[in-house]
Amino acid sequence: MPRWLPRAMVLALALIAVFQLGSWAFHQLTGLLINILIAFFLALAIEPAVSWMASRGMRRGLGTGLVFLAVMIFSAGFVTLLGSMLAGQIITMVEGFPGYIDSVINWINTHFKTELRRVDIQEGVLRSDWLRNYVQNSATGVLDVSAQVLGGLFQLLTITLFAFYFAADGPRLRRALCSVLPPARQAEVLRAWEIAVNKTGGYLYSRGLMALISGVAHFILLEFLDVPYAPVLAAWVGLVSQFIPTIGTYLAGALPMLIAFTVDPWYALWVLIFVVIYQQFENYVLQPKLTSKTVDIHPAVAFGSVVAGTALLGAVGALIAIPAIATLQAFLGAYVKRYDVTDDPRVQGHRRQAPGTGLVTRARRVWGRLRAAESGAPGSGADCPSGASDGSGAGASSEPDEPGEGSADERS
Repeated sequence: MPRWLPRAMVLALALIAVFQLGSWAFHQLTGLLINILIAFFLALAIEPAVSWMASRGMRRGLGTGLVFLAVMIFSAGFVTLLGSMLAGQIITMVEGFPGYIDSVINWINTHFKTELRRVDIQEGVLRSDWLRNYVQNSATGVLDVSAQVLGGLFQLLTITLFAFYFAADGPRLRRALCSVLPPARQAEVLRAWEIAVNKTGGYLYSRGLMALISGVAHFILLEFLDVPYAPVLAAWVGLVSQFIPTIGTYLAGALPMLIAFTVDPWYALWVLIFVVIYQQFENYVLQPKLTSKTVDIHPAVAFGSVVAGTALLGAVGALIAIPAIATLQAFLGAYVKRYDVTDDPRVQGHRRQAPGTGLVTRARRVWGRLRAAESGAPGSGADCPSGASDGSGAGASSEPDEPGEGSADERS
């Protein structure tokens, strides 16, 4: 056995062990890494406001705390108003639910000649097995819901804490990062950081603008239908549909439909139709224009980045995909050498054609041939029979001379 073989085997086993340990640690810390990533982009989003306060002489920690306090007050007020509205509407629906049941039973009895009664239906539901199983499963599921709520609160606290440190100690973090890099690399890192701040701010600006437009549009509809709590519902639709990816549209539209159903069931249908139509308008008209202008990426690239982010990190990936791709595109754009584009018409999508091969030219040529054939057919049909009917010189003169025949002068 060569001397190097045992050492090579030990080194290979050590590398495999280190790789397995690193993979296990990465999978265990995936949740923490995602929280840190969210906190980093949140810090980038509030960086302009914190920098503006710091430039006016305020400490960065105090400015960051004020920004977070304003966000928390707005969120708490919105959730309180929404919760009180939702609780009141649920109470109203529960009180009026027997009336809805009676109206449905009367409609069924009238149209289908049945004799249903609400008391019989209630007794059948209360004594059914599926209701008993549902209550048992709900009792055991309360603990799961409570654990998920506590986990969500802890995750929110973690994100808030990291975002506060990233925003308050931004200059110190950049200084520590640049201290381990040469001067040329330091300039690139600082430029990438500035691009990330601008792109993330632009993305949030576009989302906020779309939330405002969506809220105003839905407020007009709800106010026209005389649905109660129209301002709160409009704000709910605007915020949830824009800042919760993938399922935000359905969550946003469900609550106004529910409230409109308590007023008139037909109003819920009108709200559903409006939500679907507005969503198509937003997806194909409004969102591509605003996203391409504020984040400066192509709408197709934005859509593809959202799909890829959702596949990689779920809802979090869909939320941070667009600013991340915009930052990467703007940073790499400085290292791509560009040239002047020639005036070749093929650049604009026009095909180069040879002279006389155009569609119009060929159509004119075919039309000319058809006209010539139509104009020449009667004359040729009249001359040929006359020449063939008699053997006179008039008919024979049209035939060419045979070889050796002709006048005496030609033969001489």
